[in-house]
Amino acid sequence: MTAVLVSGGTGLVGRYIVEDLVAHGYRVKIASRYPPLAGLFAHEIEHVPLTLDPEADQAHIFDDVYYFVHAAFSHLPGRYRGGEGDDPAGFRRVNLEATTTLFEAARTAGISRCVFLSSRAVYDGVQDRRPLSEGAVLAPTSLYGVIKLLAEQVLSNMTQPGFSGSSLRVTGVYGNLRPNKWDQMITDYLNGVHIPPRAGSEVHGRDVAAAVRLMLETESGKVAGEVFNVSDIVADTRDILEHVQYATGSHNALPQPADKTSVRAMTTDKLRALGWQPGGLALLSETVTKLASS
Repeated sequence: MTAVLVSGGTGLVGRYIVEDLVAHGYRVKIASRYPPLAGLFAHEIEHVPLTLDPEADQAHIFDDVYYFVHAAFSHLPGRYRGGEGDDPAGFRRVNLEATTTLFEAARTAGISRCVFLSSRAVYDGVQDRRPLSEGAVLAPTSLYGVIKLLAEQVLSNMTQPGFSGSSLRVTGVYGNLRPNKWDQMITDYLNGVHIPPRAGSEVHGRDVAAAVRLMLETESGKVAGEVFNVSDIVADTRDILEHVQYATGSHNALPQPADKTSVRAMTTDKLRALGWQPGGLALLSETVTKLASS
């Protein structure tokens, strides 16, 4: 049974990756600061302590592991862009320097595949109004975006025969697992609190997990040193809460429609060519209806 180490496996996105890999027959180890809370996963998952410290010797976390998925990222709660707060140097140290150290340790340990979870934030600042493609000229406007882009480049430059590194530029992630990023919005809506209109690009966590698995299972020559966009739909708060209204019978007013044309689409042709098929609006409806019903 192939073993995969997932850093940040207890996080918002990491949980979907862990559950998907286990469901597809992988043996998974989670690397994080703290062990998973009881009941967080359907199965017991092995845990190894992880610190995002570039000076720490953590080579042992790669013992008996074949693949490495790096999803861990340190930031202020609820903030990615601006997640450095008043400590940009520390933010860079734990999220870029420590990431570089982990990539180096993984390669030295004989890890054959490494997948890095990057972000749509690398496209902030792109002036070209065409859909955002992997070949766009990038100049991120946030430290978060800068660090994600630099980490992508570090991994690509490390790629060599026997060590395949690939990066996934992931947009906003939603899903059915709890705690959930939409819990507060749904609660506020049902309590009659005004919800401002807002639009954004989204992808379900299970579709992110499927993209990760593609990086592990696709022929190395097709993914080594490459970056792939991971995005599915553009939705606004009204789209989301319409499903809540229907599922609960609420008569509370929905937000006004947001301007979806202001959200730049990310092209995903490159990932779809490998067989990736996200759930689209049908999966959004199914997911939000379940969240509202529970």
